[in-house]
Amino acid sequence: MTNRCGSASIRSAGIDTMTADAASQVPPAGRLNLDHVAHFVPHIDRASALLERLGFTLTPFSAQSHRLEPGGPLVSAGTGNRCIMLKRGYLELLTATGDTLVANQLRAAIKRYVGVHLLAFGTASPDLDHARLARARFEPLAPVALQRAIETASGSDTARFTVVRVPPAAMPEGRIQYCRHHTPHLLWQTRWLDHPNRAQALTGALLCVDDPQQTAQRYARFTGLLPQATGSAWRLDTARGSLTFVDAEQFRRNFSFAPPTLPWIAGYTLASHNLSHTRKQLAAGGFAIREFRDERCFIELPAAIGGVLIFEPMHSMPLALA
Repeated sequence: MTNRCGSASIRSAGIDTMTADAASQVPPAGRLNLDHVAHFVPHIDRASALLERLGFTLTPFSAQSHRLEPGGPLVSAGTGNRCIMLKRGYLELLTATGDTLVANQLRAAIKRYVGVHLLAFGTASPDLDHARLARARFEPLAPVALQRAIETASGSDTARFTVVRVPPAAMPEGRIQYCRHHTPHLLWQTRWLDHPNRAQALTGALLCVDDPQQTAQRYARFTGLLPQATGSAWRLDTARGSLTFVDAEQFRRNFSFAPPTLPWIAGYTLASHNLSHTRKQLAAGGFAIREFRDERCFIELPAAIGGVLIFEPMHSMPLALA
């Protein structure tokens, strides 16, 4: 895989060659994956401390900047993040730091609920995704060149992304977007991939909606992927990771509490390479673990983070709810 930033940038990060984990993050042209999900949180330090208790290793805080049009000035996005980098995909904590359109959208989302408000599909061809969204009448916004400073083993560098978004009303579940990584070697640094809870991969996202079939069909138009019924739920499979759509009753039946609102990005599934150790880590942190009928387990995340976190063994079939 060729690095657009050149070998000098890789050497400046203290990396001689791009690792296999970093190189595998951008899917082949014409394919999509579930790249990452993001919690919108009002207090990132509090949320970070809780995630560390859960057994995650977090990246340092980083402020975000963007160019809203090609060749335009680089300006503050008014947001910042910390991430949990996995061998496949990642989790993000996103918080507002300024008074910008993006930051104010984040604050408005948090007023609805604290939790996951962003799903990003990984892509190698954001221009083609933008064209497909236009043909499907999603009225996509101009692609955004997003960047943020990132620490490396020998100093700092700049992580760069191209992001394709649509107007908020087009996808009422949250900020549903495409992300093209131009510098994956800077994000997937080996030192951030080892988690005491043994988390390895982002394997799915769970959305609670009024009409799972109708919502899945809209996501099918958004992605160009075919949805499938799984009992009373609907699922959309990417090349890596799936989206599962359920209604409020099915969610309550499986998780024993009612969704706080609809639509709601309820949570996500992570694969662990040692689920017994994962359970021990969660219990040691004081978190109540609840079991599914199969090997999976889940916790209801604290209010400062929001949502549900499901753990499953590596190489499991996609989540199937009763």
